[in-house]
Amino acid sequence: MSDSWAQAVDQQELAAVTLGNLHLGDEKSKPPGSPTKLVVPPLEPPEEKGEEIPKTDTNGVVNNGDSPEKPEDDDKEDRAAQSLLNKLIRSNLVNNTNQVEVLQRDPNSPLYSVKSFEELRLKAQLLEGVYNMGFNRPSKIQENALPMMLAEPPQNLIAQSQSGTGKTAAFVLAMLSRVDPAHKYPQSLCLSPTYELALQTGKVIEQMGKFYPELKLAYAVRGNKLERGVKIQEQIVIGTPGTVLDWCSKLKFIDPRKIKVFVLDEADVMIATQGHQDQSIRIQRMLPRDCQMLLFSATFEESVWRFAQKVVPDPNIIKLKREEETLDTIKQYYVQCNNRDEKVQALCNIYGAITIAQAMIFCHTRKTAGWLAAELVKEGHQVALLSGEMMVEQRAAVIERFREAKEKVLVTTNVCARGIDVEQVSVVINFDLPVDKDGNPDNETYLHRIGRTGRFGKRGLAINMVDSKHSMNILNRIQEHFSKKIEKLDTDDLDEIEKIAN
Repeated sequence: MSDSWAQAVDQQELAAVTLGNLHLGDEKSKPPGSPTKLVVPPLEPPEEKGEEIPKTDTNGVVNNGDSPEKPEDDDKEDRAAQSLLNKLIRSNLVNNTNQVEVLQRDPNSPLYSVKSFEELRLKAQLLEGVYNMGFNRPSKIQENALPMMLAEPPQNLIAQSQSGTGKTAAFVLAMLSRVDPAHKYPQSLCLSPTYELALQTGKVIEQMGKFYPELKLAYAVRGNKLERGVKIQEQIVIGTPGTVLDWCSKLKFIDPRKIKVFVLDEADVMIATQGHQDQSIRIQRMLPRDCQMLLFSATFEESVWRFAQKVVPDPNIIKLKREEETLDTIKQYYVQCNNRDEKVQALCNIYGAITIAQAMIFCHTRKTAGWLAAELVKEGHQVALLSGEMMVEQRAAVIERFREAKEKVLVTTNVCARGIDVEQVSVVINFDLPVDKDGNPDNETYLHRIGRTGRFGKRGLAINMVDSKHSMNILNRIQEHFSKKIEKLDTDDLDEIEKIAN
């Protein structure tokens, strides 16, 4: 493998370490004017950590020896890891085109939404914190959720909201608004499914509370040892269910009867984690009857609904109306090849004929992704590699480098098929067509993959590599499913390649 490839991996890993070190720090290293007195979590990963990372070689590729090539199960990616990745890479709110459906507990109550943060009559310190975070106007979910969350008397809420829509900032604003800084005990409690997600929410609390130094934050996460008999004086506590339950019941660090706001974040991730569902319900039952309950989930499967109804009585409900992604802005082609070496040659011909801002190339396995990345580096391309055995912080660092155009090509498995928006991506290439575990077309993954281009109002280009009768059959079935013709492209004809870019 070339020195340039190894060097690129070293740079990515260094970036990941730097990013990882931003999560934690002692009081001395905190920026001046920081709003919270942190009970600092340990650097050592706790038991509630999201995912096990298999051993990799120096290039970040899983070393499977001579074992048969297996498809990467990144489409079944650990939900907590995917959620954390989305949080790490979101620098701006996503422009969600889905319509919001509001179901009110009291249908006779006037439906109230806001178009500015001033309408919410926030405390001046919090309004300053909101603007300092770069929020100029409420996002779609915030327009509807914030008036409900800040209403008097407090109202309970179940809300569906995807990553990047501003829901964390919304419930953090509700938590901070309900707290009385004169009282030195926990009044707002937030449960997160993992240690890392708790830290991410904590960072939002710190940012929004930057101009409200009287408010303090404590982390109830495994490994954060406190002396028996102490009472938490911080008004806001964020933690994982097991530790919060211990702090409320066994250790008595928190008096749950004094909690005014209870937030349960990432509910779909929560119930996918062993034991968290039961622990969350036990915590909820300790809270006072008039405690405000807020639950957020990216998905609303039946199991999430049942869980939500157990912990949130008489709720208002905000749902996203499903809106199918459109393929109208994406031109789709396929290239006939005989083997993977011909696929690489076809890729190089495409690159030689048209100007590509940035490209994402999807492979079915980690092994193929690692091999292809090395081949493209040999051809002189700047390549980033992304796959599921990388730590989440490493993946975030790779995506950030790609977003900054330090690498022009991102080779990845399905780990990257959802939720990653890079405006400069003009071409998506399916080096391998997406199939499920039974070898049938995975239409949903196909849609998510090629949906990485043709975004932000621009036209996109999707190219599919076909190298057998089986893969041609898969492509034909994908065509039939979406009722969209996928044209054949001859990559040996440079004039024809140039035409597709126009």
